[in-house]
Amino acid sequence: MNILLIEDDRKITEALTLAFAAEGYKTIPCRTCADAYSKAAEQFDLMIIDITLPDGNGFELFTELKKYTSAPAIFLTAKDDEDSIVKGFQLGGDDYITKPFSTRELMARISRFGRSKDNLFHAGNIELNPDTHIVTKKGKQIELTALEYKLLLMLMQNKGSIVTRDAILDRIWDLAGKYVNDNTLTVYISKLRNKLGQDTIRTVKGIGYKMEDL
Repeated sequence: MNILLIEDDRKITEALTLAFAAEGYKTIPCRTCADAYSKAAEQFDLMIIDITLPDGNGFELFTELKKYTSAPAIFLTAKDDEDSIVKGFQLGGDDYITKPFSTRELMARISRFGRSKDNLFHAGNIELNPDTHIVTKKGKQIELTALEYKLLLMLMQNKGSIVTRDAILDRIWDLAGKYVNDNTLTVYISKLRNKLGQDTIRTVKGIGYKMEDL
């Protein structure tokens, strides 16, 4: 799991980075809102956000980040008043932990999100859930036809590797239950690019396609 940790206290950041590493988690540390905005395009599975930051408010930051990701968020802050807690959940936060906090408790809460994210496929800001067949980009659901979805699933399952046109045609035949020719495949790749972004699927001339992790 990749965790976007937005926290300006260096000691807390260092301690949590070590704790996360012990659990096999990767930390993407940010000390300011500006840092967090610069990391918005990176792939992460969970956000941990301090509310009081040197250059802004964590609530406002969270609202902006949700435009780019569907990753769950935990507010980790010294603000323990009822209004702040209620606001955090009303904005769409998934958990709220006040400082001082127990690292053990935090890790237990994080593990819940880790288990729920195990089956998801990611490529940049695109997320595919094979259980619900829902595809999102920057947190917004993308409507796909059955063949578009099955083609995207195959590409995301092999993200970073070239999938040959022949392999796709064979597989789509099996999944779709009907004939799909080479020209039809080209059309479907074009449709996916129009919906997901032109740079998401790279053509490897004469061979096939490759899902990029932008």
